[in-house]
Amino acid sequence: MQNIIKFVIASFFIFVLGIFYLALNTNSNYDTKHLVGSKLTNIKLESFENEKFFTSNDLRKSNYTLINFWASWCSPCRIEHENLMELSKQENLKILGVNFKDKKKNAIKFLKDLGNPYDFLTKDEVGKQSVNFGIYGIPESILIDNDLKILRKFVGPLSKEDINNILNIIKTS
Repeated sequence: MQNIIKFVIASFFIFVLGIFYLALNTNSNYDTKHLVGSKLTNIKLESFENEKFFTSNDLRKSNYTLINFWASWCSPCRIEHENLMELSKQENLKILGVNFKDKKKNAIKFLKDLGNPYDFLTKDEVGKQSVNFGIYGIPESILIDNDLKILRKFVGPLSKEDINNILNIIKTS
């Protein structure tokens, strides 16, 4: 009987160690790199200005679209805003802004103070729509083509290097 108890305790101990080993060797960071190359589907974002919706058909109208998730309360969004203003000058690229969990009056003031780089402006007041895009924090941006294929995903504020990468992609076609 003692041998059975020792065996059960040893087995349990080995089992617990195995679980810890697996947990420590598993990447727990949320990674959305797998989204690159896939297509967006069933897009339906509420317009910032009115009761209309922005859909997949609207995105197909431009060669490239950068979908930028932002908020007035987001400090890194302020940092990247200058880079978005630079990108807004490109003819081959439209920028869709998704205002994330923000108060409308604060978002309007943000755009009035810093400029509005967005060709289209939508809102996600509770953050449910952003999850469908693989967004887990802001700012984040997704570059797509007119087939709604995700070409690049940017986590965090867009840097000068990111801007140059976007420009290289949109100028090759």
